[in-house]
Amino acid sequence: MSQEIATEVKEENKMGTMPVGKLIFNMSLPMMVSMLVQALYNIVDSIFVAKLSENALTAVSLAFPLQTLLIAVGAGTGVGMNALLSKSLGEKNFKKANDTAANAAVLYILSYILFLILGFSVVKPFYLSQIGNADVEIMEMGIEYLSTVMIFSFGLFTQFFFERLLTSTGRTIFSMTSQLTGAVTNIILDPILIFGLFGAPKMGVTGAAIATVIGQCVAGIVAAACNHKYNHDVKLSFKGFKPDLKIIGTIYAVGVPSIIMQSIGSIMTYCMNRILIEFSSTATAVFGVYFKLQSFFFMPVFGLNNGITPIIAYNYGAKQRKRMIHTIKLSMAVAFCLTFVGFIAFEAIPQVLLGMFNSSQQLLEIGIPALRIIGIHFLIAWFCIVAGTVFQALGKAVFSMIVSIMRQLFVLVPAAYILAKVGGLHAVWWSFPIAEIISLAVSLTFLIRIYNTIIKKLPEGRA
Repeated sequence: MSQEIATEVKEENKMGTMPVGKLIFNMSLPMMVSMLVQALYNIVDSIFVAKLSENALTAVSLAFPLQTLLIAVGAGTGVGMNALLSKSLGEKNFKKANDTAANAAVLYILSYILFLILGFSVVKPFYLSQIGNADVEIMEMGIEYLSTVMIFSFGLFTQFFFERLLTSTGRTIFSMTSQLTGAVTNIILDPILIFGLFGAPKMGVTGAAIATVIGQCVAGIVAAACNHKYNHDVKLSFKGFKPDLKIIGTIYAVGVPSIIMQSIGSIMTYCMNRILIEFSSTATAVFGVYFKLQSFFFMPVFGLNNGITPIIAYNYGAKQRKRMIHTIKLSMAVAFCLTFVGFIAFEAIPQVLLGMFNSSQQLLEIGIPALRIIGIHFLIAWFCIVAGTVFQALGKAVFSMIVSIMRQLFVLVPAAYILAKVGGLHAVWWSFPIAEIISLAVSLTFLIRIYNTIIKKLPEGRA
């Protein structure tokens, strides 16, 4: 018994005692690898769909806004739970950590019920609002794909909940295991269900959706099993459970800005689709391909963020200023290296990247200059992403929300609309680097304020 307690204390103290460089590597590398695989299977998914037809690729691309909203709710709730859990563990308040887990589980269940209802009710009007009755084939394929993803999203929410529990307590290796399992399942099932291999029915884009939800269910089961067996810091129990409005409020105080921040991406994507469809469905397909490709370079950065969020939150609770600053500096250096690779790829080999999607000549003509223009924003985005993570970890997620709303709704979409009217399709893509420059200025302002009002006032602690 005493040995078990000692082990728990040692694990619980890792985020406050392990050298920062080693800790970031230990916490973030598994998340970065798993997020990279997530991005890979997103790309593979579209590569297989593109082999059906360009219309199939467009149909899946038009689903992004609601898919992004679905992920935003799961990930945003996890950010709130993660920050509160890690802070509670840093303060040695284990009861609050347990209560946080139980209340968060209920929030995930309610989130699934919401998207189950939306899956039956809003998908068709959603597609009609983007393309009308202009292309019935695109609309029918899109409705089949998106309805399946939303109605069976319980696997995704299960995966988010248990992976975030594991991440909050520093067990990112198991979070990586669950994501890898789900991703590999999806990659294997994609060609089988899309093209009807090995006796399976040929299901087209619906097969891609089914492969996705099966992969999510597998990942959720693995994450739940790992949490039950290895995560002894947080005890998930509903015996005598009563919703704690204060805990729920704290989770959403951090989580809702994160949800809104990512949901703004849904609105931005929807608006961009509306702007681009005026030129051609191919332009919309290019935008969809860009989103898939950029995720391959950004997802590892998000994995890095998932790893450093509990480190920053824990050391904030433990009042260790030097460790917090060291964590932020190192994570920014790593994020820059990752996004710089994306910049080089978009500038040097756009034709190779687009060629993976069975690209037509028209898609290449639009896509090659588009990727080279959009790729400029990789040189800036790394700072804004890590700064947003710092805001969330320190309970100031509203700053992240403000930056995201400003960047995507007040700059990117209006700039794209104006440039489309003034300079045509080629000019639209410049809205991305323009928005990123504005985002950099605002993020830097908020980060300086956070340093002066919160970080600077903490005791130095040990590095």
